[in-house]
Amino acid sequence: MSSQNKNKQLHITMFPWFALGHITPFLHLSNELAKRGHQISFLLPKKAQIQVENINLHPNLITFHFLKIPHVDGLPLGTETASDVPISLACHLATALDQMRDQIKILLVNLKPDIVFYDSAYWIPDIALEIGFKTVCYNVVCAASIAIVLVPARKSCTIEELMKPPKGYPPSEVVLHEHEARVLSFVFQEYGSGVMFFDRITTALARCDAIAIRTCRELEGHFCDYLSSQYNKPVLLTGSVLPEPSSKDRLVEKWANWLQKFRPGSVLFCAFGSQLVLEKGQFQELVLGIESTNLPFLIAVKSPLGVKTVEEALPEGFEERTKDKGIVYGDFVPQIGILNHSSIGCFVSHCGFGSMWESLMSECQVVLVPNLGDQILNTRLLANELKVAVEVERDENGWFTKENLCKTIKSVMDEGSELGQLVKKNHVKWKETLTRPGFMSGYIDEFMNNLHKL
Repeated sequence: MSSQNKNKQLHITMFPWFALGHITPFLHLSNELAKRGHQISFLLPKKAQIQVENINLHPNLITFHFLKIPHVDGLPLGTETASDVPISLACHLATALDQMRDQIKILLVNLKPDIVFYDSAYWIPDIALEIGFKTVCYNVVCAASIAIVLVPARKSCTIEELMKPPKGYPPSEVVLHEHEARVLSFVFQEYGSGVMFFDRITTALARCDAIAIRTCRELEGHFCDYLSSQYNKPVLLTGSVLPEPSSKDRLVEKWANWLQKFRPGSVLFCAFGSQLVLEKGQFQELVLGIESTNLPFLIAVKSPLGVKTVEEALPEGFEERTKDKGIVYGDFVPQIGILNHSSIGCFVSHCGFGSMWESLMSECQVVLVPNLGDQILNTRLLANELKVAVEVERDENGWFTKENLCKTIKSVMDEGSELGQLVKKNHVKWKETLTRPGFMSGYIDEFMNNLHKL
């Protein structure tokens, strides 16, 4: 590759699925590419732009282009992102996405990008053939979660078959239990009018010019090689693409003052992301399990199903018993800022992919309570393969008890715990790797070299 081509400034269009868990990492990658001088056109709903504009660190190079989300049957009026609807209705948002094909084509004709990054819009390569640009299917879930389910070797599956790895799957501890296979069986159901989720994603992966994944070879190289062989195309890695600190991450006085009341490493922090809504019974098991550890805590989760506020769902007497040492909060908290506070000793997480990286970069112990498909596989990666975290045991129906949650937290927090010492030692090792000077930037530089080769 000539040095002239290598230094060429690219015009890249980003078109992520309409969920903050997808839009945000696409924007973090955009920041890294813009830092190197490349122009980014970012397609997203107006409502999402309001939520992420503060993490656009290069507004001179990253331009937002707003999309009009059509109304479809089954989708509440005004819906723009997956956060606006329960998970059961997200399939209708996928229908709306597919109905935007002409809108997207007109935008791309006018933008004239060199490369388009996408994930759920499996029809982008068709537009690429008409207009003329390269395509990258960018995945913001772990490589393991794609490799075990979303590969041609899978085809259609029963729950029993999902519990077995697909043909050629590398030796791994990332496997599924029966209740988890039931959760993941949704991939063989319709997700958008007339298309299964499995077909949507495998088509998106099969028809792009290159697959990109937000991961590191050190963590998931064997899964990335398997995906490359399954799809017969290059798999480009961006590394962790951890965001630069922003004003949104800084602890406001309210949280800083409350946390500093407690000794270093003593507070439990529990957060389950922007989408997950627990059933009331599981919510109560969660708060009672954390209470029974007798440690100070900050729980930040959405109100459970059937109630308007977290306060309504709290067990009788809970607030009175915990008023001096615990907070249950039903709104946004600056997760990175809280994890970096010296008082935090344990992170109880749903193990969404963003939270997975943030937990690896923290110094606290990690306890995992996954609920959705990719969270389960992220958890197996951290708990079983890397052994940097501990997963809470569940029953055959996928429910956890307050006793199991308390026992798991104590297993990593009690002084002298062998398990706690093991996961802490492994955690320190991986954090040192991820924060090694030049580690993250080296991945992005190599990723850019590969984009130029396209």
